[in-house]
Amino acid sequence: MACSLKQMWKLSSEDFESSLLSYEKLDRASPDLWPEQLPGVSEFAASFKNPITNSPPKWMAELESEDIEMLKELGSLTTANLMEKVKGLQNLAYQLGLEECK
Repeated sequence: MACSLKQMWKLSSEDFESSLLSYEKLDRASPDLWPEQLPGVSEFAASFKNPITNSPPKWMAELESEDIEMLKELGSLTTANLMEKVKGLQNLAYQLGLEECK
């Protein structure tokens, strides 16, 4: 029985795809199997589960009004303007490093 190349390719690709399937059951509730990879990430993510709250988040409580204004300003920039601002800060940091080396 002769098979065309196209039929052989179809059979081999189906076999390949079925060989990639895994029927292993993983218990995602176990902290031993799924430890927290980055400390603090779970706590941070949990703080966003209830977005409607009356009090500001912990990290925002320490900000001064100048900091909040800066965040609002940066948030209103376009991508290109934000990149230009970042480049300016990098250049400023570089110049400061040169001055400190003198």
